[in-house]
Amino acid sequence: MTQGSYATIREFAVCDRDAGLHGITAGPDGAAWFTLAGDGRVGALAPDGRVVLHHPGPLLRGPSAITAGPDGALWFTAFDGDAIGRITPRGDAERFPAPGGSGPCGIAAGPDGALWFTEQRTGRIGRVTPDGQVTEHPLPAPAAMPSMITAGPDGAMWFTLHRGDAVGRITTGGGVTVHSLPTEGSAPAGITAGPDGALWFTATGTGHIGRITTRGKVTEFPLPDPDARPHAIVTGPGGDLWFTERGTAHVGRITPEGRIDEHPLPTPGCGPLGIAPGPGGTLWVTLRTGAIARVTPG
Repeated sequence: MTQGSYATIREFAVCDRDAGLHGITAGPDGAAWFTLAGDGRVGALAPDGRVVLHHPGPLLRGPSAITAGPDGALWFTAFDGDAIGRITPRGDAERFPAPGGSGPCGIAAGPDGALWFTEQRTGRIGRVTPDGQVTEHPLPAPAAMPSMITAGPDGAMWFTLHRGDAVGRITTGGGVTVHSLPTEGSAPAGITAGPDGALWFTATGTGHIGRITTRGKVTEFPLPDPDARPHAIVTGPGGDLWFTERGTAHVGRITPEGRIDEHPLPTPGCGPLGIAPGPGGTLWVTLRTGAIARVTPG
């Protein structure tokens, strides 16, 4: 456990390093639900530290992003299995096929009661209803590699285009708008709706945090280390944005005004990936070492 002036951090071992600990989200049961991309499992870390692992099935290979659905279940993308998975807090799982070769990546609940996901390999945005009906929406630049996705404050879904140096917007009716970013090579990855009515994203390639308004105005905030490789981002306690830094093994915080502070994780080189709000104003972070870090802001 480490403690600084702004955060206390404790790690919980949940799997082997080779299991591929990846995405994380807060579940309706108070647990932190996570994916193990390497061995095809989905797990839950209870507030008391207990770990339960589920194997949702051989056809749900490479579970990646995970989110809480509107139906009280957890929904996740199976990148290698070209499918969307659904698992209840009791561990009952279902599989909904996505188009072959699509490579589902990010997933988020939409304002229309459906789940929206990105198709990284085919460059499309998908939608799946709670009963498993899947539809697709093409993008103007299919090679731009859509990555993560989130519900915006304007009733639309917003997503990053990792190879396109852009952020996209799609309405629930399928209308798409793409906003190019000002910095070439920014390689945006994570995205979240901020407390200020804008969208915030990570620029993995150039080491900065970006903010984009619903009208497309972009502001960039460089991190102290341009090689920090920020990955996931989420709105956390106190109305600040929290993000992971894969390159420096830090968790960072940025205020809506752009003030940045960083917190080193206890294990150097741990490669933090996913981040999600936890109970009591905490945050959960997945580490490539096979541990989940609980961050308690000061």
